[in-house]
Amino acid sequence: MKSRRYAVSIALIACIILVAAFAATRRSTAQQKPKDKTSPPTQQKELITVEPAATQVPAKSSAKKTAAPSETPPPPAGQPQKPGTEVDERQQLIINADLITFNVTVTDIYGRFVSGLGKNAFTIFDDKQQQDISFFSDDDAPVSVGILFDVSGSMSGDKVKRAREALAHFVQTSHDRDEYFLIAFNSRAQLLMDRTRDGNAVLDKLTFVQTKNNTALYDACYLGVERVQRGTHPKRALLLISDGQDNNSRYTFNELRRVLKESDVVLYAIGILSGSDVGSSLGMEGQGILDELAGVSGGKAFYPRSAAEMDDIFEQIALELRHQYAIGYRPPNFVSDGKWHHIKVKVAPPRGLPRLFVRSKEGYFAIANPK
Repeated sequence: MKSRRYAVSIALIACIILVAAFAATRRSTAQQKPKDKTSPPTQQKELITVEPAATQVPAKSSAKKTAAPSETPPPPAGQPQKPGTEVDERQQLIINADLITFNVTVTDIYGRFVSGLGKNAFTIFDDKQQQDISFFSDDDAPVSVGILFDVSGSMSGDKVKRAREALAHFVQTSHDRDEYFLIAFNSRAQLLMDRTRDGNAVLDKLTFVQTKNNTALYDACYLGVERVQRGTHPKRALLLISDGQDNNSRYTFNELRRVLKESDVVLYAIGILSGSDVGSSLGMEGQGILDELAGVSGGKAFYPRSAAEMDDIFEQIALELRHQYAIGYRPPNFVSDGKWHHIKVKVAPPRGLPRLFVRSKEGYFAIANPK
């Protein structure tokens, strides 16, 4: 009996020990589990916080700038900005509206460009009122050039090939920092290359063009003015290569003429005429159009009669752009009334030189500052 009680006591003690060990194990597991659960969420939280923070913070900051009228977004690189205004890339921002600037070409009686003249050699008249020149430069500055190439049906045959070969002379003679915009046009104007300094790439683009359809010459010029005004360089020009016969534009001749008078873009036209064009009514009309468009911008129209003459003309235009004078003045009592003002430039040749000839824009519109 005594041994039986002893056995039961031993069994009871063993059970108590087992229960205590099991309880201790559960407590230990319960203490470790929170550590195991918190580790994975901590890593996941870092991934979620880092990536969204990079994308959400700028958006939040931008929204604050837009909502706060007292804060002004920074201007785009290389572009000035007036306090409290926002720059629109599509519009030209005029900071000094009363500073009238334009380019002047000076030649002698043989058509040779005359460089090295000083500011005192020039006299400027604004509506017959003599002005004081406040800005003068004769630097060989790079140009933003828009090349407008006619690929309509009237340019068929060897016209395009001749024009492309002559254009290579223009590229070779131009400033090595010139930038080019290439626009081809037939029934519509199309921007083929936008702002490149690779003149050879422009020539390659014209290697396999097909001539067909009508001629949207005015639309091409309008697009050219709009593109080069976004160019890097303050000096801007258009090189129009066509026979001058428009028959498919949305813009009219008068609309284009006014845009050229308002802009600071100089247009040079090269009339590619075949034997049948010379003397014909269409040929004469085309020449008149090119002469007028080039003249109002301060440029010139050319009509080569041979491949050699065409090469010389393209080189001559490139040299002219590199040998121009930049002149600026501030008219007294300037009023932004949008009226047309006529400009006349006179040049006094140095002693020993014969008479010199001047070509520049005819005038300007007194346009108010954009608000």
